[in-house]
Amino acid sequence: MTAKIDSGGEGVKRVTDHAAGNVDSIISVEEVTRQARQLGAGATEKQIADLAGNEPYVKIEHLNAGYGKMEILHDFNLQVARRQSLCLIGPNGAGKSTVLHSIYGFTNIFSGNIEIHSGNDTRDVTAMSSSDKLKTAGIAYILQDKSVFPGMTVEENLWMGGYLMQSQADAKEAAERVFEKYPRLAERRSQPAGVLSGGERRLLEISRALVMEPEVLLVDEPSIGLEPRFIEMVFEILHELQHVEGKTIIMVEQNAKKGLEFADIGYVLVSGEIAIAGSGDELLENPAVGRLFLGG
Repeated sequence: MTAKIDSGGEGVKRVTDHAAGNVDSIISVEEVTRQARQLGAGATEKQIADLAGNEPYVKIEHLNAGYGKMEILHDFNLQVARRQSLCLIGPNGAGKSTVLHSIYGFTNIFSGNIEIHSGNDTRDVTAMSSSDKLKTAGIAYILQDKSVFPGMTVEENLWMGGYLMQSQADAKEAAERVFEKYPRLAERRSQPAGVLSGGERRLLEISRALVMEPEVLLVDEPSIGLEPRFIEMVFEILHELQHVEGKTIIMVEQNAKKGLEFADIGYVLVSGEIAIAGSGDELLENPAVGRLFLGG
């Protein structure tokens, strides 16, 4: 039997037997969380450092963060090296997107540090605004689906990606570089973004983030809402950005199998903490991770 855990209504996870075409059982999110807690005793700081080759580019130390007065991340640590990719998986409400939000400046930071390391230079970006993180620290956030401006043309959407540049001419030049890279978008440059296919919209969202030429890409659910052929296209683009252009990628991906196949490192988050950390391949081969998150 091949089982897959799908999001269900009323706070449940449905485990579906695709061979038989029926639902075998229903597991509540609370039960998934409980079982996920048993995956491991948590990741040590040494394990996290080792996975980044002890040469972190993005480093989070003992972070406590959340929204309003609510703390979501508890004593959270993260390390990822330059040109490396990290995928965050876990049950709903585990704090995966909160990690991205915290790095980019969308949460309240109660304590802890977020740093960018480059050679012997360490830059604390914890308290920087999102604009400063994009403009001066090279951190870009690629939002979930439906973040394009549908009434604007493809070209105008790209110009919006350069809103922090000194002049509109600079933004236009950067947009032209994107069009050279992705002819598919160039063919649509004068069309409203609202007429693009799902895959083309995702390409536009990624490309808009590239206008400022960031070094770190925070990617939130790149496959959400896409047909399989477009999912492959998006991950091919991310692979090129990492391995050809040298970007560092931190990703949240609801398709855990696809995310871990792509990423160098994987963290399983439970209740704002890391339950287990390993290489993408190690987590793919972990039977408990497979049972809870990979569909069998």
